[in-house]
Amino acid sequence: MNLLVAEDQSMLRDAMCQLLQMEDEVNKVFQAENGIQSIELLSKYQIDVAILDIEMPLKSGIEVLEWSKQHKPQTKVIIVTTFKREGYLKRSLQADVDAYVLKDRSIDDLMLTINLVLQGKKQYSPELMDMFTQKVNPLSEKEQVIIDFIAQGLTNKEIATKLFLSDGTIRNNITSIFNKLGVPNRTRAVKVARDNGWLN
Repeated sequence: MNLLVAEDQSMLRDAMCQLLQMEDEVNKVFQAENGIQSIELLSKYQIDVAILDIEMPLKSGIEVLEWSKQHKPQTKVIIVTTFKREGYLKRSLQADVDAYVLKDRSIDDLMLTINLVLQGKKQYSPELMDMFTQKVNPLSEKEQVIIDFIAQGLTNKEIATKLFLSDGTIRNNITSIFNKLGVPNRTRAVKVARDNGWLN
């Protein structure tokens, strides 16, 4: 089989590739240090499984996943991450990722995941799925609309105009959003909502 390992940390990438190349069933391991390079390799070569880090320069692993599913649907995609962020997991699931696992696994475990996805099966790290299923968006419908507007950079006055509400009502709702998300300001509120996949 041909594999792609996309990881911007060169020492980690080299170590993974060397270990994978020692596996009998592995024919070739392509290396990419960023998202653009990943897409170029996926376009040029027949790659059976792409193993992608999430936070890479130029394009993220999730952007590469989304591109691959559209242009190279026969290639299986495994996201490996150190980040337990629901927003990343939610977007990856929406893009039909084949496996979403944490980086702290052995090469034997990774090979097991590779073979599972080649059989058409899915695999997700249980601790990530537990986190995903337990956390519920605490915002009301109106608060959800407001946080979406905040993320777009609208002021309180602009939000009030759009929703035909008073400035005071918007301020009260934003205070409620801050309290529910446990944050002190708009920037942090948007970050928490984005990380959890709560922005529309």
